[in-house]
Amino acid sequence: MSSREPIGVIGTGYVGLVTAVGFAELGSEVVCVDIDAAKIERLKAGDIPIYEPGLAELVEKNASRLTFTTDLSEALDRARLLFVAVGTPPTYSGDADLSAVHAVVAAMPPSDKHALVMKSTVPVGTGEAIKRVFEEQGKGGFRYVSCPEFLKEGSAIDDFLDPDRVVVGDDGGWAGDAVVDLYRPVLNAANGGQARGELVRTDIKSAEMVKLASNAFLATKISFINEIANVCEETGADVVEVARGMGLDDRIGPKFLKAGIGFGGSCFPKDVSALKQLAGNSGYHFQLLNAVIEVNELQKRRVIQKLQKHLGSLVGKRIALLGLAFKPETDDMREASSLVLSARLIADGADVVGYDPIAAEEAGRLLKGVELADSAAEAIAGADAVVLVTEWPEFKQLDLTATAEAMRGTVFIDGRNLLDPAAATAAGLVYEGVGRGLAPLADPSTRQAPAPQVA
Repeated sequence: MSSREPIGVIGTGYVGLVTAVGFAELGSEVVCVDIDAAKIERLKAGDIPIYEPGLAELVEKNASRLTFTTDLSEALDRARLLFVAVGTPPTYSGDADLSAVHAVVAAMPPSDKHALVMKSTVPVGTGEAIKRVFEEQGKGGFRYVSCPEFLKEGSAIDDFLDPDRVVVGDDGGWAGDAVVDLYRPVLNAANGGQARGELVRTDIKSAEMVKLASNAFLATKISFINEIANVCEETGADVVEVARGMGLDDRIGPKFLKAGIGFGGSCFPKDVSALKQLAGNSGYHFQLLNAVIEVNELQKRRVIQKLQKHLGSLVGKRIALLGLAFKPETDDMREASSLVLSARLIADGADVVGYDPIAAEEAGRLLKGVELADSAAEAIAGADAVVLVTEWPEFKQLDLTATAEAMRGTVFIDGRNLLDPAAATAAGLVYEGVGRGLAPLADPSTRQAPAPQVA
């Protein structure tokens, strides 16, 4: 028998399922609860409804520790810690939709032996509001802990089992201590573990803010380097080289300095908007985040401008989109750049074909009017232009000569700076990256001063 405490996890989406499997891997018995009966039946059958590298294997490995059910009472009977991992999507106003969170709170019985542990991303002050609701409903004994998640889709399992930090916000007492104990194996030696995770034990409001502030800052880095990329395009500098030079400064660091066509997914757009809205609701105008959001939206539209620069009118032009998910190693289409690009292209009269190695099924439900190809080669064939949207590893291996020969046109927009511009040009493609000046040499250390450009 495991000496670890059994837990409940409410919600079996990306965060909930990874959290459940992660704790099962660490030795806990986990009861996973979801109101979606069809999803629960799939999980019981070993059919994982989302794509995340390593997740299916760990579900199978830890099947004896995982229970999937629609019955909340089963979790309440077996566990005192109930991790909440339900969706908090943005509303039209930009605020987080907390209806699923409130439904969980309402479903809790009076108890002085249980605690809600909030994994869902919620506005600062949510914990305080939930505690107030518990008091009003005669559930004042129910404890509350904020424990935000920092899982990146595509590497979520590693992020759970080898985190850089674990944030636990509480009022003191048994519940916060119990959550820390659960995470002990992934913490560093200073916190009683044998891994590298730092423990941030703080108050509830600060824990809630850590999550929003972290994602807003990372989004700001992305929008900043995209602005630099746009200036590089005007001046002839190469943003890849600029970012390399910047990233060597340990005050800046190299992460999230990759120029592209903007960020997407379920976290950055939502959390940036939520923090901006939270600030506004509190009476503060967060000007920087307005710019971050605006730059991200405009970055996608620059792709259309580049296509029009080379092709003129897009009416009747066949445009291939390589990669449809918001990032590689996931099938998540939430806020994916392909959604905006395809809609704009279709509105401009283009014929759009798309390919994604994993997200095709979900893309088919969301991308209206887009032809879906079964391979990159099929998407490229006969295209007037190709736009690389998601940096899946297989696109790095594209035969550029064969690509040029298969296309009807020659325009290749590399929205993620994945390919070698010199190789693409040598293959006969009209290559445009994001923020790239002259095609760099294979070995940047051999770069010579560029010759004067002739108009």
